[in-house]
Parts: sequence; C-alpha cells; structure tokens
Amino acid sequence: DVQLVESGGGSVQAGGSLRLSCAASAYTYCMGWFRRVPEEQREGVATIDSDGKTTYADFVKGRFTITHDNDKTTLFLQMNDLEPDDTAMYICGQRRGTGDYCNAPTVSYYGMDYRGEGTQVTVS
Repeated sequence: DVQLVESGGGSVQAGGSLRLSCAASAYTYCMGWFRRVPEEQREGVATIDSDGKTTYADFVKGRFTITHDNDKTTLFLQMNDLEPDDTAMYICGQRRGTGDYCNAPTVSYYGMDYRGEGTQVTVS
C-alpha cells in the first residue's frame, strides 16, 4: 500500500497563502487533493496525473496550483488568495489505474486507492 502524509495546514487570514505537502511512499497514475468540511461531501480540489496534466475545481482556478517534486513522491498544493470558504480538511489521494477519471471537478474521493488523514486549513 502507498502511505500518504499531509502537512502544511494552519490558520491564515483571508487573502493569505499556504503550501500543503503530501509525502508518499510511491506515486501512482492519478494524484490529487480533496477537501472536506463537517457534514459536507469530499470535493475534488486539484489533480495531476503521471503525464503532468493538471485539473482544478472551478472554485480554486487561478488561486491554487498543484505540483509534485521530480520523483513524484511529494505532492504540493500552493494556495493563494485564500477565502473563508476554503476552510476545510485537505486530504491527498492516489489512484493507480489510467483513464479519464483524473479530473478535479468529477474525481471520486472514495474511488481513490489511497488517502491520507488530512491537514486542517482555517481561513478567517
């Protein structure tokens, strides 16, 4: 199994920035960030596939950037111009199989093969 450990969350004022990291024991085809607020669904934030193609949810386009390091075992999410509505638990995930599913607006959180525990982001 792939182990995923997120870090970098915290409290920030509106308009501020945070950079989240997800350390992985290996990489797979589809890697992405999700977020969860209490009593809400997990929603896709951003994805990147092993070819480097990135996708974003409409609510973060132009503000967030997903990248990974050269060996693809650390996933990053640079979050700029944060808003109170961005307050959530941010969770990284990976899925092995290739396909068209690796798309932030529609990717399934429960369809990911591996998921971390998350890191909390609070924007006030």
